[in-house]
Amino acid sequence: MLSDAVRSLLCPVCRNSLTLFAAPGGSRLTCPEGHSFDAARQGYFNMLVGKGTVFEADTAAMVAARFDFLSKGHYRPLAEAVAELARPALRGPQPTVLDAGTGTGHYLHALLAAVPARAIGLDISKFALRRAARMNPDAVNLVGDVWQPLPVADAAVDVVTVVFAPRNAAEFARVLRPGGRLIVVTPRPGHLAEIADQAGMLGIEPAKEERLASSLEGHFAAHSSRELDLELGLGPDDVGHLALMGPAGHHLEPAALEALVGTLPPVTKVSARFRMSVFVPLRQPSA
Repeated sequence: MLSDAVRSLLCPVCRNSLTLFAAPGGSRLTCPEGHSFDAARQGYFNMLVGKGTVFEADTAAMVAARFDFLSKGHYRPLAEAVAELARPALRGPQPTVLDAGTGTGHYLHALLAAVPARAIGLDISKFALRRAARMNPDAVNLVGDVWQPLPVADAAVDVVTVVFAPRNAAEFARVLRPGGRLIVVTPRPGHLAEIADQAGMLGIEPAKEERLASSLEGHFAAHSSRELDLELGLGPDDVGHLALMGPAGHHLEPAALEALVGTLPPVTKVSARFRMSVFVPLRQPSA
């Protein structure tokens, strides 16, 4: 499936198609212009070119926290729900999914287990891609910036999934085929409210849903949405991982977080509240 997914890729330098070459020393992506991208030892490809991104990539500690938390299955129902929303658009021949902001690859892994497809996982963090490449070895896992032109051909994918990650509406519309779906997961008000303040986590904007629709305006139309609530019983380490794995992880003081974890009871009841929004492209991308 890896070589199949490569057919959907473009060279980030010249926008020509890429070819996968497998060799004893490791795989390589090359284009007719001679640009070459070697696979890292863990199996991902670094597609970052040009000026650096304005976004701060997740650190190794943040990624490790996310991996440990998601590996325990706390958000497994969310991953399965995303897979079900993607299923209707992945029924054609050789369906392809792009997981933008793939992180550790857990959500894409659940989707591919439910609906076999070609897959591309993209994230700005090389630490995340090291995990994702092991989680989804048959996917093409790329280090890339969602705010730059995506290294994906026009109308090449059937589904774009975005789980707690940035959204580039114009690029998502460009890479989606007619009839494709954009699936966006966002937190709802009250998400993790029981621990958010004491763990230093960022609050949920009251108008988050309106801001999502506004960010996609001109490129997508709303198709449907679904809400999911999970009642979790978390141990102290789980709470620490949950605080560290999100955006607040860039600012949390390790000592303060460790002190908080040490004061928690054996089980903390936490409510996770999600909204899964499905959008369809307004028009076929222009040539």
